[in-house]
Amino acid sequence: MKRLKTGVLISGKGTNLQALLDAAADAAYPAEIISVIANKAGAPGLEKARKAGVKAAFIDHTLYEEREDFERELDAKLREDGVEFVALAGFMRILTPWFVDKWKDRLINIHPSLLPAFKGVHTHERALESGVRVHGATVHYVRPEMDEGPIIGQAAVPVLAGDTKQTLADRVLVAEHKLYPACLKLVAENRARVTAGRVRLDRDSAPSTDAILSNPSSV
Repeated sequence: MKRLKTGVLISGKGTNLQALLDAAADAAYPAEIISVIANKAGAPGLEKARKAGVKAAFIDHTLYEEREDFERELDAKLREDGVEFVALAGFMRILTPWFVDKWKDRLINIHPSLLPAFKGVHTHERALESGVRVHGATVHYVRPEMDEGPIIGQAAVPVLAGDTKQTLADRVLVAEHKLYPACLKLVAENRARVTAGRVRLDRDSAPSTDAILSNPSSV
């Protein structure tokens, strides 16, 4: 089985990276993580990659006057490592249209809300302030606009009485760690294809994956 050679971009702890590494540790998983790049020195996720035997690199975005100059270095490193597909996992940089177009439909992100609700930052706090009863996470293909792009999958979690932004964030993170590997699996198996600006999702197999994508109680 040919596995999709995947690079992961991070800025911090790398908890979603760890979920992807854990999934890819199974030789039957259709994607392999071959490169992890951080834009912040000492990002804990780099050590997670090294422990998994994956190439880990740091590219300091502050050394570049223009965003695109940093992204050209990032692009060159990904290609040097043989990366075919890129997953953003807590990468706290807004990517320019140049980079997004270079990797169009080969670049995905996980966002801690049920998009299109609560784009941007402070999603859990905003969800509590708005009074929604259901919150969650979304995996989507990346487009130049922030938190836009065809949606691959979503995981919903209940908002409980007495929730704080931290307790809600913790619950959503558990869902993220199931959702992201499930969505990357769908992509790697060519079961989540972009057609006319939307993802055409093949749900004919892997029922355990579909349960994560569609059934809030499973997360």
